[in-house]
Amino acid sequence: MAYTIELKTVRDSRGSLTVIEKVLPFEIKRVYYLYNIPLDASRGGHSHWRSKSAIVCQKGSCVVKVNSSGEQLFTLDRPDLCLMILPQEWHEITNFAEGTVLLVLSSEYYDPTDYNCEKPQ
Repeated sequence: MAYTIELKTVRDSRGSLTVIEKVLPFEIKRVYYLYNIPLDASRGGHSHWRSKSAIVCQKGSCVVKVNSSGEQLFTLDRPDLCLMILPQEWHEITNFAEGTVLLVLSSEYYDPTDYNCEKPQ
């Protein structure tokens, strides 16, 4: 079942520094980010057979709908919150704010056979 992780953040008069180490339940094999996203766009719309994903909203906000054994909604609107999506959890990302930037860390290298685009009933 999808869940969030509060990322360790150090804050002082110089700003904030957030660290992603020793908190993800996998070794990072792929890193990518989404940006210049139209406000009415829908991203995701699939699940993965093997891959685990960690999503961090670096800037802006969005809503992630996750469906495995029931529907969950997550609002990502701060860079110290990480959403974990596990294998076989269908997810769709919508409701983007202007200027949203999403960072995605994956447990697997890109493999087109790892995608399942059939939405659960």
